[in-house]
Amino acid sequence: APMAPHMTEELWEMNGHPYSIHQQDFPTWDEDLAAEDVITLVVQVNGKVRDKLEVPAGIEETEAKELALASPRVQSHVEGNTVAKTVYVPGRLVNVVLS
Repeated sequence: APMAPHMTEELWEMNGHPYSIHQQDFPTWDEDLAAEDVITLVVQVNGKVRDKLEVPAGIEETEAKELALASPRVQSHVEGNTVAKTVYVPGRLVNVVLS
């Protein structure tokens, strides 16, 4: 049943439906329709946010790291330093650790 039964019954009837809204099935949830196609990937250098990238939701670790290191904002911090390691948290962030 709808949240505001009297109002929704009137609106349902005004839209031309021949039966009561209370006979209608409640809407169902479709996980595929709610899934994000694009996510924001935070890129950090030594734990400080340096960039945010819009990437496909199912991006692979290697591709995410490559995109992060190719970012001009990240490159300006990496120049002249050695990358000790790159940490990837799926769907969230890439952290470039410098030595």
